[in-house]
Amino acid sequence: MTPDSPIVKNNPKHIAFIMDGNNRWAKSKGFSPRVGYQHGAEAAKLVINACVDQAIPYVTLFAFSSENWVRPPGEIKSLMALFLTVLNRGEIQQLHNNNVRLLFIGKRGNFAEKIQLGMKHAEDLTKNNVGTTVIVAADYGGRWDLVNSTIEICNKIRAKELSAEQINEAIINNHTSLGGFPDPDLCIRTGGERRLSNFLLWHFAYTEFYFTDCFWPDFNKSELQLALDDYAHRQRRFGGQNKTFRLGN
Repeated sequence: MTPDSPIVKNNPKHIAFIMDGNNRWAKSKGFSPRVGYQHGAEAAKLVINACVDQAIPYVTLFAFSSENWVRPPGEIKSLMALFLTVLNRGEIQQLHNNNVRLLFIGKRGNFAEKIQLGMKHAEDLTKNNVGTTVIVAADYGGRWDLVNSTIEICNKIRAKELSAEQINEAIINNHTSLGGFPDPDLCIRTGGERRLSNFLLWHFAYTEFYFTDCFWPDFNKSELQLALDDYAHRQRRFGGQNKTFRLGN
C-alpha cells in the first residue's frame, strides 16, 4: 500500500468494472484495435493495484463477454494472444506477491487449451492468498449464468439431492458464478455507454452504477477516486424507505 493512497472508510466491498472503450480509444488515436486492448490490459493492471491500495476486498472485471465472439476474426485473434501473454508473463506472479487471489468465471472451455491452462495456473498459484480477490469474467454472460445455475439445480433435483420446495434466492445465488461472494456494491462502466451488456444480471439487484465517458485505456487511479467519491455520497435504501443512509457519513 502506498503512503499517498487514502483509504475511504465507506469504500465499496466489491467493485465490478465494465471495461468499455478500448476500440474507440484506439481509433481516436489512429491505432489498431490490438493496441487499444494492450493499453486496456495496462489500465486493468493499474486499477487492480489501486483497488489493492484502497483495500477493496473484491474486484470483478468484465474482460470478454459471450457476445464478443462475433467480432472480426483478426480482433479475436489479437484478444486471445493478449490473454495468453498476460497469463504467461510476470503480472500473475506480481499479483501473487501482492497477496491477490485470482479467479476466472465464464465458459472457459471455449478458450484454447493454453489459455485454460494459464487460467488454472493463476488460480492455483494464488488460491491461498487472502488480500483482494480479483474475479475475471471471460466468455461470460449474465443470461448464461442464470441458465447454467438452473441446469445445476435441476440436476440436483433429479438426483434427489435437492427438492423443488427448497429452492429460494440463496440456493439460486449459490449456483451462480459469483456464489459465495458478496454482490457488487458498485459497478463502474467506462466508455460513455449506459447499459449492463448482459453482465452479472442476478447480482446487480441493488448495485450502484457509475458511468463515465472516459475510455478504459485512460481510466486510472484518479478516475477511480472520482467514482469512489461519488459512491460515498449515494443513498442506498435496498428497497426500503426508512433505512436510508448516506455512505459518506
